[in-house]
Amino acid sequence: MVLKLQEVVPFGRSMDEYRRMFALSEEDLQANIISVADGPASFNAEMASLGRTVVSVDPLYRFRPEEIEARFYAVVDDIIAQVRATLDDWTWTYHKSPEHLRENRETALRRFVADYDKGMSEGRYVAGELPELDYGDDRFHLAACSHFLFLYSDHLTYEFHRASVLEMLRVAREVRIFPLLTLMQDVSPYLQPLVSELEKQGYIPSIEKIDYEFQRGGNEMLRIQKPA
Repeated sequence: MVLKLQEVVPFGRSMDEYRRMFALSEEDLQANIISVADGPASFNAEMASLGRTVVSVDPLYRFRPEEIEARFYAVVDDIIAQVRATLDDWTWTYHKSPEHLRENRETALRRFVADYDKGMSEGRYVAGELPELDYGDDRFHLAACSHFLFLYSDHLTYEFHRASVLEMLRVAREVRIFPLLTLMQDVSPYLQPLVSELEKQGYIPSIEKIDYEFQRGGNEMLRIQKPA
């Protein structure tokens, strides 16, 4: 087991989680970043408060902030209940308990909602979705994708993953994806075939340990670099 979800859910993470999930250095944080499938994360809002710019892309941004907030609260009770019923499947280091997890997710949501209208007007939140991004080649230094690709392997095909990763590589010089586990806590069956295909195409993929783990065993990200 772990989570049984019928569709992609609007859960957002904080800037601190993004730094850990994607091993973001200070140099990375100064770079031009596109964050795909961001949902109601506070990464963009917190970066903006520091004078740094992230473009977040998600189909969720077609909705008003109060609608996004309502979608979050429509699913959060069920998700926390499932987590509470499977405590041994999670690592309680960053999040100390199911209640602390919920508190962290609500904090991220509040920061996102408070920033949403300003971010929309500034072009930092963009309604869009993989596998097509409305940007030119190499527009960004880094593309990050959190809790979407690989995680929802039961919902999305290999062809979708392949097209999405190649699209992110088109618009950015480097791509980082986390986590590599599915909702069932297994390594995605798409991971190794995709790594092999990327290597054949001349890209440089690497699976790297990171300083973040919530799904037990889920402390690796995929980094994909273009050849020099």
